[in-house]
Amino acid sequence: MTKITEIKTERLLMRQWREEDLFDFWLLNSDPEVMEYLPEIPSEEDSNILAEKIIKLIARNGWGFWAIETLNDNSFIGFVGLNEPKYELPVNPCVEVGWRLARKYWGNGYATEAGNASLDFAFDNLNVNEIYSFTSVANKKSQAVMERLNMINTHSNFNHPTIPDDSPYREHVLYKIDKENWSNEKYVGSEHRFL
Repeated sequence: MTKITEIKTERLLMRQWREEDLFDFWLLNSDPEVMEYLPEIPSEEDSNILAEKIIKLIARNGWGFWAIETLNDNSFIGFVGLNEPKYELPVNPCVEVGWRLARKYWGNGYATEAGNASLDFAFDNLNVNEIYSFTSVANKKSQAVMERLNMINTHSNFNHPTIPDDSPYREHVLYKIDKENWSNEKYVGSEHRFL
């Protein structure tokens, strides 16, 4: 059985998902602002299917898009972590870092804090030399997180294959960071433990 990595940062626990997370995840996915740059707002069933897929990947690999909870009150706030996209991308095969947080938790640096821990884990444990992140060209908030993680815009925009051709959000930016630059420019305040 694969050991599932949990990561504790200064303010967050990155862990495997629990049954009780699913309703809060659906509420998060029902928020039009959270989902603004994605193709559609999922039904509760589709939200649960996505969560189950994430849970299975974590169970198989020991890592993935971890559920994030705050240490001060144990609230589920969304997911942050790592993924190996299976759809066609200009950089496949690759590992990406990504996040989706409930809107009421935006602006607290949680995505950066957990993203930083995810990058540390990836470079220290997954034997990868570079990590990618991507989002709609219109999604400036996610791009700001990428930049706070010292990721670099590759200026290699692409049309995301899972987003409809007529969507204004189909064009995506592609950011990356390599292991050497990560070790030289770690995000300040990066104390965390792999559990």
